[in-house]
Amino acid sequence: MGKLRGFMEHERVNEQNIGVQDRVKNYKEFTVTPSEETLQEQGARCMDCGVPFCHSGCPLGNMIPDFNDAVYRNEWDKALRILHTTNNFPEFTGRLCPAPCEAACVLGIINPPVSIEMIEKYIVERGFKEGWIKAVPPKSRTGKNVAVIGSGPAGLAAAQQLNRAGHTVTVFERDEKVGGLLRYGIPDFKMEKNVIDRRLAILEEEGILFETGVEVGKNMPVNDLDDFDAVVLCGGATIRRRLPIPGANLPGVVQAMDFLPKSNRWVDGQTEVDDALHAGNKNVIVIGGGDTGSDCIGTSNRQGATSVTNFEIMPKPAETRTEDHPWPFWPFKLKTTSSHEEGIHREWSIMTKEFIADDKGYLKGLKTVNVRWEKPEDGGRPQLIEEPNSENDWPCELALLALGFTGPEPTLADRLGLDQDERTNVKGNEKYQTNVPHIFTAGDMRRGQSLIVWAISEGREAAHHVDAFLMGSSKLPIKEGGDLPNG
Repeated sequence: MGKLRGFMEHERVNEQNIGVQDRVKNYKEFTVTPSEETLQEQGARCMDCGVPFCHSGCPLGNMIPDFNDAVYRNEWDKALRILHTTNNFPEFTGRLCPAPCEAACVLGIINPPVSIEMIEKYIVERGFKEGWIKAVPPKSRTGKNVAVIGSGPAGLAAAQQLNRAGHTVTVFERDEKVGGLLRYGIPDFKMEKNVIDRRLAILEEEGILFETGVEVGKNMPVNDLDDFDAVVLCGGATIRRRLPIPGANLPGVVQAMDFLPKSNRWVDGQTEVDDALHAGNKNVIVIGGGDTGSDCIGTSNRQGATSVTNFEIMPKPAETRTEDHPWPFWPFKLKTTSSHEEGIHREWSIMTKEFIADDKGYLKGLKTVNVRWEKPEDGGRPQLIEEPNSENDWPCELALLALGFTGPEPTLADRLGLDQDERTNVKGNEKYQTNVPHIFTAGDMRRGQSLIVWAISEGREAAHHVDAFLMGSSKLPIKEGGDLPNG
């Protein structure tokens, strides 16, 4: 695939960004489109490696060498067809996926891996630009009705696949607009919302029905689901982890998933600025070092924070792959995002002990202690040890808790009589089917907090099994083999 010895001729090129001083002035995407020649050269770097481990790294099973080769040969329409075969929404994953495929790239053993995610993004962008991406309604309808609860990537993927099979699909979304965390979690500077809207227009033209502002069990009776032949639950994992320390309820201690959606609604003109959830002229501390924490950092910078500091309880990762995470598995190494580049002080091996209030009862600072992790001699789980005499005080008027999620809210599952695990994830068998036969579950609601590629993959897989349940068999694609190495 690609150009013979292309990986020897061309160096990896990463997607370039607009300068920091310019991009933090607004919430728009700030990547610079590479030239067509550059993208072809990057496609040429893909090796004819025999066993493409990028496939095992990608939960969607994207045919990566095939679309890389098509890009190298300037066959963009072919590349798009190949990409859409396994991925309903490459414009989402091309912007938001952490690219486990690149971590598993064979070239990555000796050189920087192929720029797979960048190539994917610009294949689909070329498709939209050229008008190749059009609605494809089913030629006939089966007479079966399916309800999809939740319009995040899992729900949208399930809905499109089931609609392609000819079923009438209605997607119920409790927020005022479709998209789930794509719209109300991901900041606009990572993905502008017109990217969702242009795909949504296609889904609607294909015949999918969307009902927004509808929460099943609250303003829509659960019994209304009896009108559907099958139900697919894709509500995500929305219970936030908390920090049970003194002062955790002070004004100014805010969950990231209260802060980010509020900012997105403000950028979209849906609501007025809420000073309590705005970083302007405040010392901001983001607790949590993952992607959500990074999103909080970039948003705080754009809101005009006085300072932004990031706390991570784990040690600073190595800058390169370690023996603990060998190829082709995901390497837990130091990640510096575009938000980190915009101005941030980072602290590792630090734990917040207390939130401190001012005379009026508002947050004014934090108390911390340095920590270390020790591995027991018996090989058990590492133990957290506080370092003596390492206490410190930090000025802070806005603390953002980016600690992840524990599972989905159990209310709907309880009302439907569904089995759940200890984290309130809805239990589904190998066919994504719950203990109630006509109810299925997919995405974070089934597997817990995970990646966007897993959400789309689960939505597609669940759709296959729903279709087979309704019709006796299914022609929708399915990827056999269960969880892959990066699962």
